Amino acid sequence: MNAVAKVEPVIIDYNGSKVRANKLTVHSEIAMRIDTAWDNVKTPALLQFVAKGMMKFKSVGGPFPKQWEVGKTYGIKICIFGFIPFGGIHYLSIEKMDDANFQISTREWDKGAKVWNHDIMMRDLGDGRIYYEDSITIYGGMMTGFIIYFAKKFYKHRQKRWQIVAENNIKFIDNSL
Repeated sequence: MNAVAKVEPVIIDYNGSKVRANKLTVHSEIAMRIDTAWDNVKTPALLQFVAKGMMKFKSVGGPFPKQWEVGKTYGIKICIFGFIPFGGIHYLSIEKMDDANFQISTREWDKGAKVWNHDIMMRDLGDGRIYYEDSITIYGGMMTGFIIYFAKKFYKHRQKRWQIVAENNIKFIDNSL
């Protein structure tokens, strides 16, 4: 199923001021068991895979862990299309990983995207299918419109790449050990 995207204006608090931001929501159905999808989404390896072709991420200060850790903040250098540096160091803080409700929340920022708050939510639809949703609140000052335009393309791309993960039953972490 193709990803569906929606952008809506929101007012957020940024450094003590109310600012106009945008909330991007992208969702799709993925033919994958929720436990497999959930194990995958908790890994930097999945992020690298679903971003491939549009973005490449390089960890700053050591390699990525096998699995994201709540309470940790990761420094990442981003290259658009794999070779164009973008935004300096992007910081990704894992705020919540809710195994019971299949939700992850990150708080992210860099020089361009002052706020990039990302929530991932999954729901089991039965028959080996899930509902998968990315919800991102973005604020980048005068660059917000451009960042949202790119983010919409990027998250639709990510969800297309998720379909490849599902079709090939790719597992980025082996929990059977």
